[in-house]
Amino acid sequence: MEKEKFNIGKTFLIGFGFFGVMIAWSVYNSFVPLFLANKFNLNAAMIGFFMTLDNIAALFIQPAIGSISDRTRTKIGRRLPFMLTGAPIAAIAFFFAPLVAIPVLKVPEPARLPLFVACTITFMLSMAIWRTPVVALMPDVTPSKHRSVANGVINFMGGIGSITAFLVGGKLYKLNPAYPFWMAAVLLLVGVMLVFAFVREPKIYEENPNIERPNLWKSLAQIFKEKQHDAIRIFLAIFFWFVAMNAIETFMTLFANKSLGMPEADSVSILTLNSVAFVLMALPAGFIGAKIGRKRTISIGLVVMMIVMLSIFFFPKTTLTRQIFTLPILGPVPVVGIMLIVAGLGWALININSLPVVVDLTDAVHIGTYTGLYYLFSTLAAIAGPNINGWIVKLTGENYASIFIIGPIFMALALASILTMKSGEAKTQTTEQ
Repeated sequence: MEKEKFNIGKTFLIGFGFFGVMIAWSVYNSFVPLFLANKFNLNAAMIGFFMTLDNIAALFIQPAIGSISDRTRTKIGRRLPFMLTGAPIAAIAFFFAPLVAIPVLKVPEPARLPLFVACTITFMLSMAIWRTPVVALMPDVTPSKHRSVANGVINFMGGIGSITAFLVGGKLYKLNPAYPFWMAAVLLLVGVMLVFAFVREPKIYEENPNIERPNLWKSLAQIFKEKQHDAIRIFLAIFFWFVAMNAIETFMTLFANKSLGMPEADSVSILTLNSVAFVLMALPAGFIGAKIGRKRTISIGLVVMMIVMLSIFFFPKTTLTRQIFTLPILGPVPVVGIMLIVAGLGWALININSLPVVVDLTDAVHIGTYTGLYYLFSTLAAIAGPNINGWIVKLTGENYASIFIIGPIFMALALASILTMKSGEAKTQTTEQ
């Protein structure tokens, strides 16, 4: 029997789950640093540490959940139960977080920050429960040769979520700082319910009940024990480029606000340009990866990112804030906005093709486990990046531009790892008798 063909409609539906993930995290990463700096008066080092709490939680949860979901057997599948558990809790926590920070609720001043931390930690933990399973759904239903394109579709939907967070969220923030959080909570639930209503998981994992059950840490140990060099290189590359990207995601709004003098809402809205570029490039990046090779495509993206970061660092403030043209809805576009557009294009080339490289290093039974390993290394980077850059910003006298000199170093390390890989391209599709 021929293996299941690529179903782009089903892939778009799965993308609604990632849409929910990205709109929530984009609101979190954009507005929480502003709350911490301007409403709780924390310095850059403290903000950097706070913004890694979600990644510390994810470090212990997301990779293990990927492996556990591989072993889960329910009537609705092995991934959906985690989505239906984590998403509602995350939405409730996200609803209450801004009410404490603004504050709207009559909370004593000493209790505001602890309650805000409690809300955000609840959000972090519940999001960690279901992010790996929703991402693992894509390779579950997609043949190897189509996974770059399918990941482009998934990230296209995630990019729409980010655009909604930055563009609509920025405008809502001007009306009430709580509105972006409430919007994200509602749309997160809508996305998950659409996946639950229309996506049915494949049952291929039940064909061989005697096969050894996946184990995350055993798989990781096996990679190093057997010296699976390509797996080691791709996971190191993922760590390196996410160290750079997570630092920028954490501090970009503060860079725009503190270093470039942009108003808070505008410092978030400008990130819309990056997300729009990512969305526009998401599908082409998948096709480019399938055409010229995933590793070559990722390498091009890394070079683009290095050039953009160095340009932002070396260009003076007057140049970066100079308006070039105006776009409908998005408004005036300064030079730094152009750079963010180029960065979005480069990041799409990297991000769209990286997960397919990872999951094609294993078999169908272990897809959730390897997706978990992907998140293990990206989460380690998300812990290291904001902390490293937070301290650098503090040591340089709150110079937020310094994040753009550290990023290219880690991108170069990632490039070196990718260029030495020998495998990772799409597998030849076979048929079963």
